[in-house]
Amino acid sequence: MNIPFLGSRRKKHAEATLTAADPEGVAELLSECELLRTLAEQEGIRLDDTPASLEALDQLLPRWRDDEENLPWLGNDAGLYLGTVIVRTVPGAVWKVWPGGQPVVRLASGREFDVVTAGQEWAANGVPELSQRYGEVAEV
Repeated sequence: MNIPFLGSRRKKHAEATLTAADPEGVAELLSECELLRTLAEQEGIRLDDTPASLEALDQLLPRWRDDEENLPWLGNDAGLYLGTVIVRTVPGAVWKVWPGGQPVVRLASGREFDVVTAGQEWAANGVPELSQRYGEVAEV
């Protein structure tokens, strides 16, 4: 028997568990970004979770665009890294996980920012730049 409201209740509980029970653990998990960190390291860029590191990433030659298999993964990592920088440097910003499992950043104003989509756009097109997205969020 399909009882729709039970499924949504479970999703809401899982979301609350991820965001409320251990926000530092969630932040640590989402900040790993292994593929992006490896790429940056190979290019001599240190990802230190600062806005300056986003600017350095924006300056990379986009060689990864030739690798269609890794492109979505790199875009995901870029978005998670952008979110990591926002959460660590913008007062009141926190991670939130939407019911479908998509991590977003919630700003102190209550506005939610889909960092993963922003990272995928950056990886695929180079625009808008990660540092530009950060600037838009940090000003709010």
